[in-house]
Amino acid sequence: MDKQQLKRLLDVAAGREKADLVIKNAHVVDVYGGGIIDGDIALCGDLIAGVGEYTGAVEIDAEGRYATPGFIDSHIHIESSYVSPEEIGRMLAPHGGTTIIADPHEIVNVCGMAGMEYMLAAAEETALDVKFVLPSCVPATPWEHSGANIDATAMREPLQDERIIGLGEFMDYPGVINAADGVLDKLLAAYEAGKLIDGHSPAVYGKDLNAYAAARILNDHECGTVQEMQDRISRGMYVLLRQGSACHDLRNLLRGLTRENSRRCLLCSDDRQPKTMLELGHLDDHLRICVQEGVDAITAIRMATLNAAECFRLHDRGGIAPGLRADIVLMDDLKDFQVRRVFIAGREVANEGKYLPSIRRHSIAPVTGSFHVASFSAEKLRLPLKSDLVYTIGINPGSVVTTKRTDAVRRNTDGNFLFDPALDIAKVAVVERHQGTGNVALGLLHNYGIKAGAVALSIAHDSHNIIVVGTTDADMAFATQQLIAQNGGVVLVKDGAVVESMPMPIGGIMSDQSGEWVRDKLVDLQNAAYDVLKVNPQLDPVMTLCFMSLAVIPEIKITDIGLFDVAKFDFIPVEANV
Repeated sequence: MDKQQLKRLLDVAAGREKADLVIKNAHVVDVYGGGIIDGDIALCGDLIAGVGEYTGAVEIDAEGRYATPGFIDSHIHIESSYVSPEEIGRMLAPHGGTTIIADPHEIVNVCGMAGMEYMLAAAEETALDVKFVLPSCVPATPWEHSGANIDATAMREPLQDERIIGLGEFMDYPGVINAADGVLDKLLAAYEAGKLIDGHSPAVYGKDLNAYAAARILNDHECGTVQEMQDRISRGMYVLLRQGSACHDLRNLLRGLTRENSRRCLLCSDDRQPKTMLELGHLDDHLRICVQEGVDAITAIRMATLNAAECFRLHDRGGIAPGLRADIVLMDDLKDFQVRRVFIAGREVANEGKYLPSIRRHSIAPVTGSFHVASFSAEKLRLPLKSDLVYTIGINPGSVVTTKRTDAVRRNTDGNFLFDPALDIAKVAVVERHQGTGNVALGLLHNYGIKAGAVALSIAHDSHNIIVVGTTDADMAFATQQLIAQNGGVVLVKDGAVVESMPMPIGGIMSDQSGEWVRDKLVDLQNAAYDVLKVNPQLDPVMTLCFMSLAVIPEIKITDIGLFDVAKFDFIPVEANV
């Protein structure tokens, strides 16, 4: 802001000059004082000049609707929506989303800093203000191969970028707690750059939690219980109350919300798929849930606005007050939170559910062609066993937590695993696709329900190698080969033919199509999985499978190196009695 711009802002605020835009007759939600102010909102350029009685060059009648600050999603992975940054902006803005804190952990694990640069550039094409954090764990764990390795030295330059506000969720909580050398270097790089550090510390308690918080880690979105929430708040951390497509923690954690601790609580999605956005919305859905659970509406709105702004040092937003960014949402009431109009930086960007700006898209060329699979063949899917007694990855529908099971399976005359539909145990493989190692790890999946064919994905958190489950080696190999040929995404096959597919050319993890197209494709994939392959109808066939390689979530997972026991932090054989 230069001197002339400042003078005009003050003149408009004082009523000496007309505002550029005035939103008339609004019930303004005061997140600072906790009340409602009836009046007008005067805008000067992209800033709020004042609340009161104003005239403007352009005037909009709010018709007695409620005006709230723009909603801030405090933690989201754009990639988990399967759409591009431009597209998620188009989808979230009509629901009141004006700012998101995005962790591009997935694309950076696939494409390295080229993925980061793509996300930064693509985000410039949307009205939504996307604030990025630099992923802290690339590779995500030492127990798998990813597409990049970003250490503290590589972090220093991007942390100077003003578009990057901090270091992304520090999933390596054991490294923090145990003061691992490389982890200390990353933490120090963030300190030196004056940047914040996002958290991720499921089931960490006591002195371990003290050590984690002592590293100046700001928050945690992984709280599953009220006790975890209270433990973190008492140690000065913010807690992000998560309600995504995969994890639904909000209602449970609201049981621990009090008048005293509410200022340390924020709202976040973590992941939000197109179907969820199109049917339920975004943070407007979180707010409805809060009010349904008995939370005061202004307290809920504060968690979606001011609290998030303060946590992430976004001191130019979070409220409707003089001098702040004009991020404003108009809605009918404070119960259903039906969003009518949305303004970002003083510009109306959504009206009655329609995104108003023109759609422009950044080139995806830098993040395509990310498959480097070496010497793959069906022979690599053969699973010889020394015993019928095996460890299986037990799927729990609706959860990313798995159970370490011991089951008996069948073997053929050569001692290889033999699929038996009556046992509901299918072979699962992870095929390394980044570095051409030729790695193919094999394990067994319980309760996926598949009775025919195979399902292959290149969305396999967090390193996004290829994960494939099936009933025959031939179909598993065919599905893998088709997935590579279509540049990633999802493929369902049966008897050597493609049943359904969804290409994802952006790093093999995001589509370049619309959110509606992705939603419809996911519905087609689900229907085919249930009807043709007979996958367990109690679970999401795509989302469930993509979390089976997430080696930081208990109890047992599989990476491209092998079957991993999360409790032991070590690899284990498939056979249970060897």
